[in-house]
Amino acid sequence: MLSMQFWGPLVLAADYSVAEVSGTQWIISNLIGALVLVGLIAFAYTTKAGIIARATTKEAVRQPVFLLCMALAIVILLINTFLPFYSLGEDVKMLKDCSLATILISGLLIAVWTASTSVAEEIEGKTAMTLLSKPITRRQFVLGKYVGILQAVLWYMLPIVIVFLCCVYYKVGYDAQEAGTKDTLTHAEIVAVVTQVLPGVVLLFMEIAVLTGVSVAISTRLPMIVNLTSCFAIFVVGHLAGVLVNVGKTRLEFVEFMAKLIATALPGLEVFNISAAVATGAVVPPVYLGFAAIYCMCYCSATVLLAFILFEDRDLA
Repeated sequence: MLSMQFWGPLVLAADYSVAEVSGTQWIISNLIGALVLVGLIAFAYTTKAGIIARATTKEAVRQPVFLLCMALAIVILLINTFLPFYSLGEDVKMLKDCSLATILISGLLIAVWTASTSVAEEIEGKTAMTLLSKPITRRQFVLGKYVGILQAVLWYMLPIVIVFLCCVYYKVGYDAQEAGTKDTLTHAEIVAVVTQVLPGVVLLFMEIAVLTGVSVAISTRLPMIVNLTSCFAIFVVGHLAGVLVNVGKTRLEFVEFMAKLIATALPGLEVFNISAAVATGAVVPPVYLGFAAIYCMCYCSATVLLAFILFEDRDLA
């Protein structure tokens, strides 16, 4: 399992303190974000599929679900910041863990909902047939929809992440003041705590990108309700793939085979789950981010190719 192979360097890095967050980690996190942003902008304004991507992004941002999820996520982040967890001095860890989970769930809901409305409903409503009557191929249609959804997720995550980082900065200083250690905790150390959560945010976007590809592929054939339930099931099983393989080793050969088959076919989402490491202040190695990015690109490419195949012979009449 890829996820099991990646945990090694992450565990080794857990011995470092928060103040020792390397500059390389900061550079890698920002480099991945910059490359994604530049790539999406270049795609949106230099290709025919980019026209569809821009239209999809505008449609997604205007949806009530988008604004509702964003507002709800911000409210939850603020509540987590000012509401005591009674965790015996571990409120910052709880804030990081709960906030990352909030950002992930809200982002996934926006991505899957948008994929269902902009792909499945357009196919069923014959809107896609009108669009494909123009000089746009089916592959450009699917690719544009996928990139447009990712752009909408980026627009969602931008203000949410800023609020999240501000909440962490405030919470670290407030808890230090309450504990009487404010004078010994420098501004650089507080900033180090804030920057330490950035790899977790980057990996959250990668996980959303993978499940968005799965959702787009499903939307080319199935309606919204089936898409939502399927993505939820894949999300749960994808995080339990490693557990299924380990449990299958102690069972029958057929059970072990099926567990490995599920773990291979479905995305290993546990690769992107480092919320525990981020919450405890562990330093995420840059090599971990690099391999996770490669895995994300490979699986996203596979899901988009699957969407091409499923949509190629779909009857739109």
